[in-house]
Amino acid sequence: MPPLVTLTTDFGLKDAYVAAMKGAMLHVEPSLRIVDVTHQVDPQDVMGAAFVLLQVIPFYPEGTVHLVVVDPDVGSARLPIAGRFEGHLFVGPDNGLLSLLLRGSEPDQVVVLDQRSFWRTEQPARTFNARDLFGPVAAHLASGRALDEVGTPTDTFRRLHWAHPLADDEGIQGFVVHIDRFGNCVTNISREVIEKDPRSRHAKCYVGSTIIEGVHDTYTDVPQGEPLALLGSSNHLEVGVNGGNAATLLTIHKGSPVSLVYGDG
Repeated sequence: MPPLVTLTTDFGLKDAYVAAMKGAMLHVEPSLRIVDVTHQVDPQDVMGAAFVLLQVIPFYPEGTVHLVVVDPDVGSARLPIAGRFEGHLFVGPDNGLLSLLLRGSEPDQVVVLDQRSFWRTEQPARTFNARDLFGPVAAHLASGRALDEVGTPTDTFRRLHWAHPLADDEGIQGFVVHIDRFGNCVTNISREVIEKDPRSRHAKCYVGSTIIEGVHDTYTDVPQGEPLALLGSSNHLEVGVNGGNAATLLTIHKGSPVSLVYGDG
């Protein structure tokens, strides 16, 4: 099987950044298969990139290299790192994203990418490490190089933590973590949290400019143009509109609070 790399960035496709990075990778390994997860992560949104990638990783085989370049501190003293966890490899800046993907677990191995012979150039562009450092190293790893060949082992990397929803006897409070291109608003309230209390399915959902009754299973559970709360394919509560854009119609933004409030029954 040809070596496989998934690619997640905040570069967009208007400019040459993505194509240049892919070219640098293919120069290392011409047989490389590159799968674009997304290049539409909001600029510098590390948590947004992690959330999207968590929906992807389970569907890829062990040995896949996941290259994630969302780099608010590009050009600074932040370190380039790579890690291994559950048979997958992750490459990117030390910005906390690796810890978000781990979700409280520990990686099998993390290295600082300090072996310059695996970079495109020993003097990478300060503002384009994706092309000159991360991309080439990811290609080397996909083609069979070991982590300790391309970097020096470390136990230190930046750690960020997901904000968990708050649940009590009156309901569940969370917030919107992702809005997809259809305007569906995905929250940090997981199926697991919802199913802990049977009252959740009949709760009132307060979000944006509306109040929604109950938690549904699919968009067509309500008439065309009507809003609903449902458990989506990410196994998180989301707010949508059947045939419409919930974010626009209901004045919802990333970070908007979402409350499920139980009734008396």
